[in-house]
Amino acid sequence: MTVRVLLADDQALVRSGFRMILEAQSDIDVVDEAGDGNEAVDLVARYEPDLVLMDIRMPRLDGIAATRAIVRAHPRTRVLVLTTFDLDEYVYNALLAGASGFLLKDVGRDELVSAVRVVADGDALLAPSVTRRLLNDFVHGRSVLPSEQTGVAAPDVLTARERDTLDLLAQGLSNAQIAERLVVSDHTVKTHVGNVFHKLGLRDRVHAVIYAYERGIVKPGAS
Repeated sequence: MTVRVLLADDQALVRSGFRMILEAQSDIDVVDEAGDGNEAVDLVARYEPDLVLMDIRMPRLDGIAATRAIVRAHPRTRVLVLTTFDLDEYVYNALLAGASGFLLKDVGRDELVSAVRVVADGDALLAPSVTRRLLNDFVHGRSVLPSEQTGVAAPDVLTARERDTLDLLAQGLSNAQIAERLVVSDHTVKTHVGNVFHKLGLRDRVHAVIYAYERGIVKPGAS
């Protein structure tokens, strides 16, 4: 399966570098490039890519506003944000806007390719430094997202196996690791994960983690 990617960055040289890295992969196709947020929104409507590689600071419409518009109109298109600015304000606003991944622009070639595949496959991904800060906020009692964004249902709507799946999601386990832990197939895990998202009104793994921590389903440091 080919991952169709749109590049959105106001620097042509950066876009060219990303295109070169991604198009060297047989399973990734760069469908087009956008130089600002408005153009990104328009091109997503035209191509409906699997993933947008989105810069945050762009002219006319910034990456956060563009992400919000894209996720609202095209929920199947995932957004992976890259930025040179490792600031909490950008991280939280990008997540609130609907981004499913957040990496710094100094990420390595292999990490970038892996991140595109992971996010396009329906997982969520954050840079390690970002994840540490998010969990630190939980430890100190700070809610990362407003309650209305972190779920619309109580966890008792889940079956016992779906609750187990949510617990393992919140610990950061991949689908393959969850399958091994629960002794089920990868397909079964994907079904459980989808049910968890649907029943609780969650968008992706990032918000599943936040939901689980805020509801006390798991505690910081759980393993």
